[in-house]
Amino acid sequence: MMKRVKGFKFLAVAAAILCFAGEVSAQDGDAANSSTPYSLFGFGDILRQGTSYNLAMGGAGIADRSVRTINLLNPAAVTAREQKAFMFDIGLENRNTIYRSDSGKSASNTFNIHHIVASLPIYKHSAFKLGIQPYSSVNYNFQARESDDELIAEVGDINYKRIGEGSLYQAFVGAGVTLWDRLSLGVDGQWYFGNIERYSIATFNTDASYRSLTTGWSYVMSGFGAKFGLQYEQPLGKAASIRAGATYSLGTDIKGYRTRYAFGVSTNATDTIRYDQGNINGYRIPAEIGLALSFSAKDTWTVNVDYTMQDWTGIGFEGSPGVDFFATKASSIRAGLEYTPNRYDIRYYFRRVSYRAGFYHEKTYVNVMGHQVAATGITFGMSFPVFRYYNAISFGLDIGQRGTMQDNMIRERYVLFNLSFDLFDIWFIKNLYQ
Repeated sequence: MMKRVKGFKFLAVAAAILCFAGEVSAQDGDAANSSTPYSLFGFGDILRQGTSYNLAMGGAGIADRSVRTINLLNPAAVTAREQKAFMFDIGLENRNTIYRSDSGKSASNTFNIHHIVASLPIYKHSAFKLGIQPYSSVNYNFQARESDDELIAEVGDINYKRIGEGSLYQAFVGAGVTLWDRLSLGVDGQWYFGNIERYSIATFNTDASYRSLTTGWSYVMSGFGAKFGLQYEQPLGKAASIRAGATYSLGTDIKGYRTRYAFGVSTNATDTIRYDQGNINGYRIPAEIGLALSFSAKDTWTVNVDYTMQDWTGIGFEGSPGVDFFATKASSIRAGLEYTPNRYDIRYYFRRVSYRAGFYHEKTYVNVMGHQVAATGITFGMSFPVFRYYNAISFGLDIGQRGTMQDNMIRERYVLFNLSFDLFDIWFIKNLYQ
């Protein structure tokens, strides 16, 4: 058996937010992850939804009805399209983050696939879509050395590591219909699934008679949900319109099983200390409501404003030893605009380019040390037309900050690049001449 360490403090020390100031680096092996120490809690970092079109406008778009892009934020928006159009969108994301606390700073870089989605018509004013995107990400890797002089004198140098990796994905199939040319309704069926693993390692570097200790939790999760949406459009003269949008996502119970394990490792053998499995209880993605307005004029200007709210209070997440964490109510306000000088200009290419900018402020569900973790940022982007129809390459830039340095917490300053390939074609056309 492994020797007991006097005043064994591994779990408390390794879990403390102070440890975040150690080395933080991106993880290999999971293309959906964004690196952040705040993914230590719950389902991890809840990722921003939408294509590059939405992300470049602050993440807004619940009331938007552009016929040139697929709108993932509102199921009712799937009917905003050319009647016989096939649309496909694949998005990539690169995140660069600098972390800073009272103890120092570090950095990370991740590159991920953000979404894959396709949309096709059904009949006249109806259409459907299907796709997949990551919903949340767990990715952290930080370390600290034992600082207790008495413990060091007894057992020597001890190194603590805490690592988390994995993702919760969302696959969806949705359909919508437009009634009376103004009211659009839609619904998405959603399947959440994924694996998350969190584990800690205590390594005794001085005395080889002490075994290194690895202890952790492994989660396999899944659940079914649904999202409903509506949009109403009111023309303002011949070339402008105002739209209202709303969404409601049902609360989703996340089921699965959890494996709790612990084992000691020496140069000669591995000793299993604990290994048991049980069902996941109390895990839930709560209901979310979204309200929005959108204004567009002359196929040139579009302005979007969104508000969302999701109450995570009372969700049965397990806490982290030594960390004062609880889930709380999340909310966000997002606004963005798009300007296209002349979509139909045949002489000057950059007059056909769409230019975007936006702003967001969001309060996450993570409350640590009495501070609700919040993020604020500005966004920019452009869409470059390619070939015919609405094919385009869309690029977005997100510059923001999350967290605070108060009470030994972590402040993240990040630059996020996103790229979408928007493919568009007209199907079911019978040529008059061969």
